[in-house]
Amino acid sequence: MKQRISDIFKRISTAIFPALFALVIVTACGKGPESAVTTYKKTGELELKYADQLFVDFYEGGYTHIHIEDGTDYVLVPEGQSDSDLGLNNPVIVHQPLKDIYLAASSAMDFFVTLDSLDMIRSCSTSASDYSIDQVKRAIEEGKIDYVGKYSAPDYERIISSQCNIAIESTMITHSPEIKEELTRLGIPVMVERSSYEKDPMGRLEWIKLYGVLLGKQKEAEEFFDTQEDKLLEVKASLEEASANSEARPSVAFFYISSNGYINVRKPGDYISSMIEMAGGRYCLSDLKVQNENALSTMNINWEDFYELAHDADILIYNGTIEGELSSVEDLKDKNPLFADFKAVKDGKVYCTNADMFQKSSSIVDVVVDMYKVISAQDCADLKYIIRL
Repeated sequence: MKQRISDIFKRISTAIFPALFALVIVTACGKGPESAVTTYKKTGELELKYADQLFVDFYEGGYTHIHIEDGTDYVLVPEGQSDSDLGLNNPVIVHQPLKDIYLAASSAMDFFVTLDSLDMIRSCSTSASDYSIDQVKRAIEEGKIDYVGKYSAPDYERIISSQCNIAIESTMITHSPEIKEELTRLGIPVMVERSSYEKDPMGRLEWIKLYGVLLGKQKEAEEFFDTQEDKLLEVKASLEEASANSEARPSVAFFYISSNGYINVRKPGDYISSMIEMAGGRYCLSDLKVQNENALSTMNINWEDFYELAHDADILIYNGTIEGELSSVEDLKDKNPLFADFKAVKDGKVYCTNADMFQKSSSIVDVVVDMYKVISAQDCADLKYIIRL
């Protein structure tokens, strides 16, 4: 009897224990049928030398993880592949190919022009009359790009009817969060681009690489950026040579006069003042005290403060993109006769930007080159974005 019981126990042990052992192993490794997880291996990342408001990682299967520094993660799903969160916590899923884009970030429009991808945009939040880029203005006027109203009050029906598969917003959308919520509710993924938060001007320009990834034109975007960086390095090399000769940096004021009579200037350390420094100048308003800390890169100051800081500036550059361009120094004097006492006016070193300088996001280096020519007193006959008055 004892032998029979022993034999039965051995048979049960032989059958059950291996199964129990396998179950323990499967459970411990998290590989059971109820917990099957598909993992994706990271294969690389987008090289970013200056930008710090995003990063991009590439994964097996053609998947891409995009992180924007507002805390949002996106998974770019290649055409024909199934959705995946790549193990991220509730990312926004975006499907390629991107087409029929709703673009409410007007500063990004020039990147699409540069990458020959204007046909990817189906609707926008800026009217043709507010664009100075000819290709964009013409596309809106011809109906190739549909103006669907301001970013804060878009026509949702027209956006939906265009089969939109992504909305790209500027950070202004934070003032109208209900718009983002409604677009999301309608099934349209929303990406908020933060290039305006880049402290380094080259960081702003480097966002073209992100659009290259989104549009399937990464190579073209990187080649464009590398070409621009090479031009900037040439300026840097020339400045280092001039510095060896102990040449003082000329002081520069960048401003415009608002409709209410205030002087609008760039805040110290903003990207325009940084571009002046990159071009070999010294921003003469760098000691300006900022009273109200906010996200704006400009501020209004009274005439007395401006006169004190800019009266002896070597160069004046009037921002012609907001209140319109100046055609002569007399136009500047008409705004305030005291400009006749300014050193730069007496020396004939007064300039004005043209209307599309700020909309041409891809032109940052070209603007720096223009500034360099002005500041270093080179031949200014071939300036692209700055006009000598």
